[in-house]
Amino acid sequence: MLVSRSSTEGKIIMSESEERVLSGQAWDDFCDALKEAGKLVQSEAAPNNAFDNAEGYRYLTRLLRAGLESFLEHGDSDFPVLRCPVHTTIKIGADNPDNYYQTASINPAHDYLIKGTRGTVDYLGFGTVINRYGGGGSMETTGYLDSGEIEMDDEGYLEIVVSQKEQSGNWLPMGPNTNSINVRQTFQDRKNEIPAEITIERIGAESDRPAPLTAEKLDRGLQGAVGFLRGTTQIFEDWAESFLPTLNELPPADQAYCQKIGGDPNIFYFHSAWKLEDDEVLVIEANEIPECQTWNFQLDNWWMESLDYRYHQIHVNKHTAHYNDDGSVRLVVAHTDPGVPNWIETAGHNVGTMCWRWIGASEHPPVSCKVMKLSELG
Repeated sequence: MLVSRSSTEGKIIMSESEERVLSGQAWDDFCDALKEAGKLVQSEAAPNNAFDNAEGYRYLTRLLRAGLESFLEHGDSDFPVLRCPVHTTIKIGADNPDNYYQTASINPAHDYLIKGTRGTVDYLGFGTVINRYGGGGSMETTGYLDSGEIEMDDEGYLEIVVSQKEQSGNWLPMGPNTNSINVRQTFQDRKNEIPAEITIERIGAESDRPAPLTAEKLDRGLQGAVGFLRGTTQIFEDWAESFLPTLNELPPADQAYCQKIGGDPNIFYFHSAWKLEDDEVLVIEANEIPECQTWNFQLDNWWMESLDYRYHQIHVNKHTAHYNDDGSVRLVVAHTDPGVPNWIETAGHNVGTMCWRWIGASEHPPVSCKVMKLSELG
């Protein structure tokens, strides 16, 4: 494929992408692929009702926004920007309500510098990954560094070199196929903890500004965005379906698979699906809380989006939970206030998925679940 215009005997030769943009084929293919991806909302095992379908289609619009930001607006690894890809209106793969996520596109052929202030956020982790959500359904971690390993000055200032070649000081490794960096800031008390303020820049960049948009960038960005939408939807719809055999239970997840699709290596995950009638509640008990950085539980919809934590109490963590006298914890998932501590709201849902995390724990004790009638709840 040609990548620029040239002239032969007075005739302009265009690249394939230029031809696709001029003819409108690039846009037509984008729209056709988007329409095809909509069929995933109608998957056979997914809930078949107007409410869950509406959330499914909204989910597609959210993933489209995320894909366009990633592949069209911020896909230049020469000028990476740490931005928030998952938040209150873009949710992916059981996104943690306690997290502030950041990501940037990077190229293993270059070296990068992350710098800024640590803040007081409870947990800060940096990972380099091979993000293949748009093709292959994986997000393999190629290097990881958390705040417990990072050297910084007395004011909390830190610098991290991101490269394939080992560096002295704070070094975050890349592999030969690394294409992205992920940052997790995990809060226990979001109202009072101070987030880290960090930036990233390419070391040795030859220019201080990116080149103008080209047909190739547009064509590649549109294809990447819709591929990301389709691939991400398929990954997590398939995963939600896999939870059905353990409905209303909360067993340990396949930790290797969690890591394959981008899980934090310091987290042990429990995942499953839940379903409750209008007069039912789900009681979740953790009889043993291990020594850990933190822990949390959250309720998600079928599409593995965290429920709307802006307006509903859909999660609890180590700091916010009410503990029993013996140190154990009991949570109650219920449609209406059951009048007991640790109420997890269903926010209008009758079915969905759920997640429990032990973060930074050396032991991972089980949690138990029991469905009962609201009237039976003691």
